[in-house]
Amino acid sequence: MKPSITYLHLLAKTPFFTGLNRKQLQWVIDHSKEWEAAKGNLITGSGSDPGSFWVLLDGGWQIETDGRKYPIGHADPGNWYGADTVHTAAVASRLVASADSYVMEIRLEDFNEMIRQGFDFDLHLRRGVQFYSEILKP
Repeated sequence: MKPSITYLHLLAKTPFFTGLNRKQLQWVIDHSKEWEAAKGNLITGSGSDPGSFWVLLDGGWQIETDGRKYPIGHADPGNWYGADTVHTAAVASRLVASADSYVMEIRLEDFNEMIRQGFDFDLHLRRGVQFYSEILKP
């Protein structure tokens, strides 16, 4: 993967971030890294550094687990990956770009600070937890 630049006006249109105001969006940009991932690139996995939270900005990725593949678009329940939901799951998983994509990496401590500050991710997190609880069970 190679580093990319996050633009506020584009981030504001990304489903995971549409509930944020301009100041919050800038905070996200200041506390994250954007990456360009070519189709087929391994982005991360449940055995990787548990200190990162990933968000699909554009393109597509797939969750690979137990021989199955779950394709995800940027508006789908699996449009984020990481935290305890993934790293403490009973089944291992990998996150792979299914198309040329842009992804955002946020350190978990920064993401937790966003939650403490009231950033509106509730719907996306609930949908994701439900999705991962279904696909990452033994």
